[in-house]
Order: sequence, then structure tokens, then C-alpha cells
Amino acid sequence: MVNLVESPKPILYGLMKLAGVIPYTVEIEPGTKINFWIPKETLKKTNKSNKNSDVKPKKPTKPAILFIHGFAAEGIVTWQFQVGSLAKKYSIYIPDLLFFGGSYSDKPDRSPAFQAHCLVKSLRILGVDEFVLVGFSYGGMVAFKIVEEYPEMVRAMVVSGSVLAMTDTISESNLNRIGFKSSADLLLPTSVIGLKTLFALSVHRPMWFPNRLFKDYLEVMDTNRKEKAELLEGLVTSRNEDVTIPRLQQVFV
Repeated sequence: MVNLVESPKPILYGLMKLAGVIPYTVEIEPGTKINFWIPKETLKKTNKSNKNSDVKPKKPTKPAILFIHGFAAEGIVTWQFQVGSLAKKYSIYIPDLLFFGGSYSDKPDRSPAFQAHCLVKSLRILGVDEFVLVGFSYGGMVAFKIVEEYPEMVRAMVVSGSVLAMTDTISESNLNRIGFKSSADLLLPTSVIGLKTLFALSVHRPMWFPNRLFKDYLEVMDTNRKEKAELLEGLVTSRNEDVTIPRLQQVFV
């Protein structure tokens, strides 16, 4: 049976290519790779190369923007509308974080800091020295780590629906208030009812969708479930740990 969530993606990917971005895989080191959508003009294939990954990208000629997605969907699905609006004036870079959309690592580290390290290393391979940073939800926490560890690369920063860090006390109290025992129970639902609850909590005015669509979305979400649950565990710090608040010299929205 056709998955109603997966089946439209080839059309979306085609539209994104027309808008000026194309897929590219960065192998940071053996066992760790990040899938990106990068500006088409930075990747000029020769007659001898058939795959994008065979060609080394050039430095962007326009100001670069890095868009980091949240837990709900891969990068290009989250930021598709921003591509159409901004690709003519900016060089758009949209990664899939580790364990989303084909990005993967065999390393045991599941922290936002490791995600940040992998993204920055990928951008340097892609020829990007500085960029405007945009993060949503979980991607916002990764963005905070990037600006903390690599401030010289970040020109400005926009974060939505995120926090600097999540302590165990705050996490437990918030989850208990809405009837969940863990972040994985909320963000990695296993039933249509659980997904509907997450959807209702995530949007201002929930729209009606048929149960079939929710079932298909659950099937898509099930990819790398174990690793995603570990990512959620890696977000929570002890209330006794010191949380570093970076001194942001950049424009912050």
C-alpha cells in the first residue's frame, strides 16, 4: 500500500531542485555521514562524474544560511517553503541531523554537541566559513551548541521553540503535567492516539487528518527509533550540572 507521507517526496525533491538546491552526502569520517541539500551552483559535475558525491563543492558566492530541523521531520520537509523564498539571494544549506533522513553515525555520542560538531565539520568540507544560523525545536538546541563552540562562524542566529538546555527536573515536571513519563513517549509515539496528542500539543490550531495519514506518518517516524530515543536521553542534563550560557556577540532573534 502506498504511504501517503513518503509518496509525495519525489515531487517535493523535484521542486527543491528547481528552486536551486540539490542533495549531497558528506562523509565526515568512516562511519559518519550527513545528508545535505546544498546550492546547485556550488556543485558543477564534470562529464566523468555521475553522482553529486563524486564532486567537491565550491565555496558559496552568496551569504549562507544553515537551517536545522526539529524532531518531527527531516530537513527539506521542514524548511521547503524557506527554500523557495530565499534561494535566489542566499546560499541555502539544509542538513538532516544524525539518524534523520539517511544521516548516520556509528559513534556512541548522542549529544547536541556531537550533532553540532558534525554539522560544522560538514560545512567546512562544503567550503562554508560563516553563515546565518536558523534552528527549530531540537535543532535550536543544536544551534545553541554551534554558537557556543564555533562563534566565529555564526553571523546571526534565529531560534524558535527551543531552550538552551533541558534539566531532568524541568523535563520531568513538564512531561508529568501533560501525562507522559518520558520524552520518547511524547516525541516517538507508537499509536495513532499518541501521534494525535503530539500533533495537538505542537500546533496552535490543529487540523483534521484521516487516521490513515497518521498511521503512515508513524511508519515514517519508526526509522532509527532506538537511536532517536537515545538522542532524547542525551538532551537532558542533571539539575546539578552547570549549563553554559554562551555570550552571543551575534544578532539574535
